[in-house]
Amino acid sequence: MKQVLQNIQNKLSEVPELKYIDEDWGQLNMYQPPVKWPCCLIDIANVNYSNLGVDRAQQPQNRQLGKISVKITLATLKLTNTSMQAPQVQKDQAWFIWDLAQTIHEKLHGFCPEINCSKMLRRSLERTQRDDGVQEYQIMYEFEANNI
Repeated sequence: MKQVLQNIQNKLSEVPELKYIDEDWGQLNMYQPPVKWPCCLIDIANVNYSNLGVDRAQQPQNRQLGKISVKITLATLKLTNTSMQAPQVQKDQAWFIWDLAQTIHEKLHGFCPEINCSKMLRRSLERTQRDDGVQEYQIMYEFEANNI
């Protein structure tokens, strides 16, 4: 899984607008998050394993298929609003997170994170309600890893 996380991080580094990309270890739960905005945090949310049988010529001999869910947390400080009375420049800044989410999707959707893996496919997007001015979304991607 370490290589998968590193490969996803490297792929996300192709998005120059992201100022901080790291494994999610709870940074956004801190009083003063140690990140730069906008940030993208990566986590292996879940892995379900199934049995593929035994192949005595391989290591490990007991082969498995892993169905992996990766959580991409996209967050930024929401400093402007999108009301109808707001100036267009201000609205564009406020809507920027959606442009960023689309750019991230274009990088990750169909990306193969490791040699024995299928391509990543987006499963869901969910907003995390916060009261500290941080706008946060969790985007879930799924893929499979064979012969693990």
